[in-house]
Amino acid sequence: MELSLATRTVAEHTVLEVGGEVDVYTAPRLRERLIELVEGGARHVVVDLGRVDFLDSTGLGVLVGALKRLRSAGGSFGLVCTKEPLLKIFRITALDQVFPLYETVEAAVAGSSGSSTGAAPDTPGSRAAGPPQAGEPPRDADPGSGA
Repeated sequence: MELSLATRTVAEHTVLEVGGEVDVYTAPRLRERLIELVEGGARHVVVDLGRVDFLDSTGLGVLVGALKRLRSAGGSFGLVCTKEPLLKIFRITALDQVFPLYETVEAAVAGSSGSSTGAAPDTPGSRAAGPPQAGEPPRDADPGSGA
């Protein structure tokens, strides 16, 4: 399946709508687009995964790299994700503790408001940033090398 990428602006946020499969073959296109957005001045980016059917470790690495790039530039990065198979990937990898996850683009825009931390507390599979709860791995561990 192909990868589709579409960009729009909501308030002061750049929303990248992603569709299809994000895997070892298509992830480089996503990486290039995210780099273009940041280099073009975008500081508050929301990636909408609502039309993504598949996401592998290469795609996760691209998202981690974008998060790091935006945070180092003083920006914010959020993900819109409601599909349970994708949410499960974020939970299994503990990346639900790294990424702010939201149910809608509107919630992501309202939730970040220029901040680079904190997930929507009512989003399934996500928790706001804070100390790890009993049985959780420490959050200061590097989630992997990014793009």
